Amino acid sequence: MLIFKTIFSRIMAVNPVQRQSIISFIWKIALVFIGFLSTMYFARTVGASVLGGYFLFIAYFGIISLVSDGGFGGAAIKRISEGEEEDAYFSAFFVLRSLFLIVFITALLIFKEYFVNLNNAGVFNWLLAALIVSLIYGAVNNAIAGRGKIGIQATCVFINDLTRIFLQIAAVILGYGVAGLAGGFVAGMIVATLISLRFFDLHFVRFRWRHIKSLYTFSFWLFLTSSGVIVYSYADTVMIGYYMSNSDVGVYQIVVQFALLASLATTSLQVTLWPKVSHWNKIGETNKIVNSLSRAITFALLLAIPLCIGGILLGDKLLYYFYGPDFVQGYAVLVILLSVQIINVFQLFFVSYLGAVDMQKDAFKVTSVSALVNIVLNAILIPLIGITGAAIATFVTLLMNGLLARQVLTKKITIALESESLMNIIKASMGMGLVVSIYRVFMTMSNIWLSLTPVLIGVGVYGFLILRLDKKIRQELKGIFMKRNTEGFE
Repeated sequence: MLIFKTIFSRIMAVNPVQRQSIISFIWKIALVFIGFLSTMYFARTVGASVLGGYFLFIAYFGIISLVSDGGFGGAAIKRISEGEEEDAYFSAFFVLRSLFLIVFITALLIFKEYFVNLNNAGVFNWLLAALIVSLIYGAVNNAIAGRGKIGIQATCVFINDLTRIFLQIAAVILGYGVAGLAGGFVAGMIVATLISLRFFDLHFVRFRWRHIKSLYTFSFWLFLTSSGVIVYSYADTVMIGYYMSNSDVGVYQIVVQFALLASLATTSLQVTLWPKVSHWNKIGETNKIVNSLSRAITFALLLAIPLCIGGILLGDKLLYYFYGPDFVQGYAVLVILLSVQIINVFQLFFVSYLGAVDMQKDAFKVTSVSALVNIVLNAILIPLIGITGAAIATFVTLLMNGLLARQVLTKKITIALESESLMNIIKASMGMGLVVSIYRVFMTMSNIWLSLTPVLIGVGVYGFLILRLDKKIRQELKGIFMKRNTEGFE
């Protein structure tokens, strides 16, 4: 017990942004490991076609959730994070969200026959259940995030995903197929909601029209911006399902999930920083915003660059031994999407910071252009070159979005990259890549264990080199371990 108390006290001594990012990152790592194993099991048990049906269910859920949310969820987080009339803003958001959801569920029931893929897969009713459960889950989750309790939020998200995975495994074992996967998705949200309610400290109160107007003012542009993000997040999946088969959807999404390993630090930091940056912008702490952006980019690339290089060198073997021969055809897609994750570091932070510093209208303009390009490219490239075309469309979309967002964001704050640390990350990654390349030339990777060996070697080499080359990163990590508040994010 003493060792756990010591670890806990050291974590709590770290400044809030770093601590909450660490908690979020730890949960993501644990979830990725468990999810990685479960996805391997699903891929080898039910195959690409069943997985494709489930991924289409997720895509439709994401699109419909966004439309029914109308951007009010993000607006609620924004207003609650500002620390003024939190209860009233939450109450207004919940009522608006409920009304929107009722309208869209009614529309879904009326036009049910048009959702052919979902009906054929037998998951239409599960989609309705997921949307209803997500009303309460999303409301509580947004409230906790707006209150700055990102560590708690990350833990509840982890519980959601962990419950989902275990129930999905059980359902697949029992032979429920895609319906079991969708049912596990819904059950995970229910369990997480029950736990989240223990940390929910807002109350339903009477709200006024000005609260709705304030939410709407921010949510309108956030909704339009999020719509663009959803377009290039799910348009490829839906269009692959339209032009190709569910099996192709399964292969593509497995590769997407594999590539997303490189964005773990990016998403952890982005979720943690958004309410903080919103608050700093409210009180005029511009220097903290500038410093947090530069440090966030550095720490995100600390993971993204080496994983990109390692994935390109070993991706074909890992796809074969982890998921099966059917998924090796996605290697070219993997190479492209791993490169996308480096671009995504800049794109995600730039767009996120635009919203946090009250430039949501500009964020929409940037994202809408990229979303339109994404739709056009997907429509042209998927029929011509299949899932590789979808990956190329994503690459172009995020690159354009990142460049445009940076150009707009520089009008508000200074963007200064930590060039020395970035060069050290590149040097360490190249050194790791050289060692892994030598291993692959001289060693036969004939089974899963021989394929995992260069991964472990690469992790060791990269860790040694980056700590050797970069004093600032070394001191920051040491400061966290020695329970000192290191500078950077605050």
